[in-house]
Amino acid sequence: MITENAASAPVPAHTHVLFDVDGTLMDAVANQRRMWHTWAGRHGLDGEEVYAVALRTRPVETFATVAPGLDADACLALLHELEDEDVRTGTYTAFDGAAELLAALPADRWALVTSNYEHRVRGRFERTGLPLPGLVVDAASVTEGKPSPVPYLLAAERLGVDPADCLVVEDAPSGVRSGLAAGMTVWSVNGPAPVAGAHRHFPTLAEAAEEILAPLIRT
Repeated sequence: MITENAASAPVPAHTHVLFDVDGTLMDAVANQRRMWHTWAGRHGLDGEEVYAVALRTRPVETFATVAPGLDADACLALLHELEDEDVRTGTYTAFDGAAELLAALPADRWALVTSNYEHRVRGRFERTGLPLPGLVVDAASVTEGKPSPVPYLLAAERLGVDPADCLVVEDAPSGVRSGLAAGMTVWSVNGPAPVAGAHRHFPTLAEAAEEILAPLIRT
């Protein structure tokens, strides 16, 4: 099933695709929840409350919100330790169709835009067999994370393409808002209902794959 936002005007075919990672290409929700719960427990905080904030912001912004009195560098060091351990030992999988879709995309026409860090993304992609693009815009690349448009605008700039020619594929509200604010076409995937604002919605990434790929094969 494909859902279109009836309020949205028709948009031109895309020439480049920008993918979120966690929740879009790879199922790492349980891993992220577990790491944030562990981090919160070390600081005597409620895990679910911390995780709810972490879903919407970059780590440094999460720390400022949930633990403003703690040293941000120490907070980040612990989170990095937990996440690096998860890259080595955690269990996670690519969503159905992800590997085939990424392998079929022209190498210079797509990128990853993630709130995680590039070395972890590379480690997870290697473990799950997903192909990597030439460009990864990660948390260290920007001064503002999603829902700011900065990450997606930076990806378009580095690819040398007009933001209007980019398709953003996301699963989360903050990512959808980021892509929309950047002036890009945004499709949401991997959920039972459309994410607010997305131009189109597909319940699974596999159902979106053909339409993600088609304009890039024709050009």
